[in-house]
Amino acid sequence: MKCDLHIHTFYSYDSTASPKEMVESALKKGINCLAICDHGEIQGAIEAINYAKNEPILIIPGIEIKSREGDILGLNIKKIIPNKLSVKETIKKIKEAGGLAIIPHPFGWFCSFKGNLENLISEIDGIEVLNASIFGPGNKKALKIVRKYNLPFTCGSDAHFPNFVGRVYLEIPEENLSAEEVFKKIKNREIKIGGKVANPFEKIIDHLKRNFVKFKIKNNS
Repeated sequence: MKCDLHIHTFYSYDSTASPKEMVESALKKGINCLAICDHGEIQGAIEAINYAKNEPILIIPGIEIKSREGDILGLNIKKIIPNKLSVKETIKKIKEAGGLAIIPHPFGWFCSFKGNLENLISEIDGIEVLNASIFGPGNKKALKIVRKYNLPFTCGSDAHFPNFVGRVYLEIPEENLSAEEVFKKIKNREIKIGGKVANPFEKIIDHLKRNFVKFKIKNNS
């Protein structure tokens, strides 16, 4: 299985892509597991699950939450968890909801985690070590932390538009796994990283598009 565990739809404030478009893009690229992690919202994940019922792809519901210390991904989350809680409160609520708490892009230049990551090692379920969209050497720094503490890890394209879906992914050497089986493989580190991050020009274009969407939404609201 090829799992892209961090994508967004137009239920995020910086995307124009429908859940259907993102699922179809994944199918065309041979990605057979997607985690829809919209900013503060789960409706995109619900729609993607309904659309993909008869398709050869596993949709994992998720959410990207802005804690006071930085972003946290909740995987396997089917309810909205509020923003602006402390990082420990956010992690607690993710776990109470039956989810996995993942720190995404902890060292990205414009989206870094502001809390003390090493103080959370015993509480989080993993760190995103490969994000296709961030600027700077953040992926290497995240991988270094994972190796130092022998932590579970994930990766994701952080796609906000169909062209970025599947740029990077976790590869699991089995097929047709359930979400619970995927999580077990992650926890046991029975996975490997695949794909290639976007080049600097692609990243600049992608982030300009995101900011344009945010600007339009802000000015139309």
